[in-house]
Amino acid sequence: MKDFDFKETFLNPIFKGNPITVLVLGICSSLAVTVQLKGACVMGLSVAIVTAFSSLICSSLRNTIPNRIRIIVQLVVVALMVILVDQFLKAYAYEVSKTLSVYIGLIITNCIVMGRIEAYALGNKPFASFMDGLGNGIGYALILIIVAFFRELLGSGTIFGYQVIPDSFYEAGYMNNGLMILPPMALILLGCIIWIQRSIQKDLQEK
Repeated sequence: MKDFDFKETFLNPIFKGNPITVLVLGICSSLAVTVQLKGACVMGLSVAIVTAFSSLICSSLRNTIPNRIRIIVQLVVVALMVILVDQFLKAYAYEVSKTLSVYIGLIITNCIVMGRIEAYALGNKPFASFMDGLGNGIGYALILIIVAFFRELLGSGTIFGYQVIPDSFYEAGYMNNGLMILPPMALILLGCIIWIQRSIQKDLQEK
């Protein structure tokens, strides 16, 4: 069991050790929900909440869970958190919940959530596990927001649904890039982010 280190536990997953760009985890949902910035923000926040509280609960129970059923217990905890988040969105943000559709429910299968429980929460104290889960969730959300920002801006000419490209641009012949709202462009943008980060962080480059 390691002592809690704020920089290593919370900040590292957001930037240097981002779960999407470094570990290439959770990319399926990052490609599916980044057409609009609003949906990406809600999805990122949802994953951060589920990851943080699932890690907190599993860490609190780590000494009482028999090893042979630990995966089942983890799935139950994660499923409970996902259901709570899903019901909250349906009650207070129904339109966004409808737009995200099944992807909120699929947080249960997000490998970042289970990965952090297995790799960190089961061997560390609750508060440290909570911060680790929160940091990884925020790191995941950050990449979603960056990808969604460019996809919505260049693909629809809007940000959070509000038009930001002036009508004069369209009158002069500017056209939205329809490719930006298609799934392949999300993968291309994600690849560009990974390339930029690995160009900056030399230790991530394969030798």
